[in-house]
Amino acid sequence: MNESEGNEFERSHCPVANMLDLFGDKWTLLIVRDIILGKSRYGEFAQSAEGIPTNILANRLKRLESMGVVEKQAYSNKPVRFQYNLTDKGRDLVPMLEAMVEWASKHVPGVKVFPCYNR
Repeated sequence: MNESEGNEFERSHCPVANMLDLFGDKWTLLIVRDIILGKSRYGEFAQSAEGIPTNILANRLKRLESMGVVEKQAYSNKPVRFQYNLTDKGRDLVPMLEAMVEWASKHVPGVKVFPCYNR
């Protein structure tokens, strides 16, 4: 039987597979990267060079919040506007992103390392 026949889908127990389930799309880690680099507001994320579509940005911010990776705080009441910050859980992603930056710097020609990542 398959999932559509009512059986529960059995997930892999592999940590890499589970990380990809959470962060494996094109946009989610780029939002985390932007927060690490100092962005915190929706408009700032929307202006990133990768050009994330606004509907996807809104969806990913909600998903990151529901996962406990970011928290949002109102910075304006009229109209209500939010800024996003990493939680402790989100900050635990920093070493992984730093490892990705290090790997790409070594193996992908033409990448640019942002000053925040220069240690």
